[in-house]
Amino acid sequence: MRKIVIFTVLMLSMSIAAVGQTVGFVNTETILAEVPEYVQAQQQLERLKQQYEIQLQNEVKIIENLFSRYQSQKSALGEMERQARENEIITKERAVKEKQQEIFGQEGVMAAKSKELMDPIMDVVQKAVDKVAQENGYLLILDLASLQGVIYKDAKVDLTPLVLKKLGL
Repeated sequence: MRKIVIFTVLMLSMSIAAVGQTVGFVNTETILAEVPEYVQAQQQLERLKQQYEIQLQNEVKIIENLFSRYQSQKSALGEMERQARENEIITKERAVKEKQQEIFGQEGVMAAKSKELMDPIMDVVQKAVDKVAQENGYLLILDLASLQGVIYKDAKVDLTPLVLKKLGL
């Protein structure tokens, strides 16, 4: 029985050692920063974001002006007119919030545009990582950009330069 336990422990330690040699990491932030298409896509998304933010800010200013005008005229208005103006302001505020959600929400215009622009780039990077893994016999490659809590990394298993080379960068 003791021989079986020793044999099992020995086999496990050998398999762990083998796996340890086939693990590497990449930093996709470093890789993507070198991909010109990614940089251009980021710039395009930033410009689009700024346009939408300006548009929303203008709509908010209109609402603020309506509210200021309402506040200054409130005492001179009848109950029906006050209620109508309050409803108008509330309706416009809701519309701006809905528009903001349509643009910047998880299913919004910006998310769709980001997916449209970034997915092809991410696919190319993923294919390069896959090739590096296959050509060099790696079983597991971790992405430092998405990992939290990495407290040690050995530069010998940093595959970022190989992926950049595979991408021709």
